[in-house]
Amino acid sequence: MGLKKDTNWTLVPGTERDIEAVRERCRRLVRRRAMVSAGVAAVPIPGLDVVSDLRLFALLIDDINQEFGLTAQQIERMQPKFRLIAYEAAIGVGGMLVGKLVTREVVLQLLRRSGLKSVARQAGKLVPLAGQLVSAGIGFVAFSRIGYQHVDACAKVAQELVTAGIARPL
Repeated sequence: MGLKKDTNWTLVPGTERDIEAVRERCRRLVRRRAMVSAGVAAVPIPGLDVVSDLRLFALLIDDINQEFGLTAQQIERMQPKFRLIAYEAAIGVGGMLVGKLVTREVVLQLLRRSGLKSVARQAGKLVPLAGQLVSAGIGFVAFSRIGYQHVDACAKVAQELVTAGIARPL
């Protein structure tokens, strides 16, 4: 019987240099996942891209939170003072997914806010090939933009924690 590795012990990056390194790793992750999203969007099966995006995006948010040490479990392990700073900073930067348990419903709500993506994708699929390419491009841009916004929100929260004195190197 194998033991499951507890990966929730990643610490908040302890310096600006660490934060920048994590930010770059996460931005690469966003680009890779956006490419997968775009590939799925190019497949002319209505609805497949939305289901795929829900799953991909939920995993992406979890992975980014984990990299920054900002999952719900990681924040709960912080001293109360730092926990409060983390949640206040997340609210202050509009990081609605920082430190949250990411569910499909939350991701669906976020993707609905970028409604342009769904409308353009579905309309694009009515035109063979060119529509699929347009749909893939829109998917890549929308997925990337939302992913980058979350990376930046996490970086700002981590910076607030470093400024407050949580500074613990990775």
